Amino acid sequence: MKKTLNVLKYLLLLAVSVFLMAYALRSINFTAVKAELAQANYTWIVITLLLSVAGYVSRAMRWRMQYIPLGFKPDTQQTYHALMVGYLANIVLPRAGEVIRCTLLKRSADVPVNVSLGTVITERVIDLVMLLLCMGFTLLLEFERVKDLFLGIFSEKFTVLQQNLQTLYLLGAVALVGTTIMVWYIYKNISRLKQNAFFKKVSGFVRGIWQGIFSIGKMEQKGAFILHTLFIWVTYYLGSYLAFFALPGTEGLSWQAGMAILVVGGLGMSAPVQGGIGVYHILVRTALLLYAVPLDKGMAYALVTHTTGALLVVAMGGISLVASLAQAKKQPARQIA
Repeated sequence: MKKTLNVLKYLLLLAVSVFLMAYALRSINFTAVKAELAQANYTWIVITLLLSVAGYVSRAMRWRMQYIPLGFKPDTQQTYHALMVGYLANIVLPRAGEVIRCTLLKRSADVPVNVSLGTVITERVIDLVMLLLCMGFTLLLEFERVKDLFLGIFSEKFTVLQQNLQTLYLLGAVALVGTTIMVWYIYKNISRLKQNAFFKKVSGFVRGIWQGIFSIGKMEQKGAFILHTLFIWVTYYLGSYLAFFALPGTEGLSWQAGMAILVVGGLGMSAPVQGGIGVYHILVRTALLLYAVPLDKGMAYALVTHTTGALLVVAMGGISLVASLAQAKKQPARQIA
């Protein structure tokens, strides 16, 4: 039954992606898009893809750094392959890639899954902070241009939130009461629960996640971690900006426009649909309208950047998957005493 529900959930997400993509292509002049793509200078696209590769390697190196304070030392190859297989899985099963990459690292380096999940949570929080910083910077640079777009994105979510406010209050109250009862029960029965095998397993799992989340607090190379984070986001920005030069319709855009596309593209890719399909295209083409780029030319840019990026992930993730499955299980990641 659970497997059936999971299949139905992913089929629903796929249907949403197809609908959004169809909506994005609505009113598009395909002849104009084809003509724009025919004039594309793919040298710039290759450069952006090479930047993406550098960003992935840097992210794998940064992820590895999170394990060292916890006593584990997987090599960069292991974290890289796990990372790319996770990205590949996210194209098919949104959000499943995070668990899959942790599971794969358990297989290749014997790092506990719960510890890896904690490091991934920290990574996602850092990404969110960086995206918000980029959004704030973009608003400072281009306030008059992008304020309505950003307000529109968030006002829709706020409207949905308002419409369901009573339900959220009720759920919050139930969650608060349930949590209070659970904490009280654990406190009163802690001695007996410590002897329970299931409780030991759950508490150990949660403790591992907690350790992974706060791994950067114990990190000795915090400067290198910060530099990797900045480098990753510089590659994201350059990927958005340099892709402008690949198409006639966008080659004259400014570096400030690159910041706007970085932000809206990031929001699109974070949507819980397969690979951000549809959402990314709608947001990017809408943002480019603010810079006087016609809808057809904006869609051509969105198609080129999203498709080539997705193909890169499929290629690199596929290679990493084969490499991971082909190799025998490696020795456990060295745990430092």
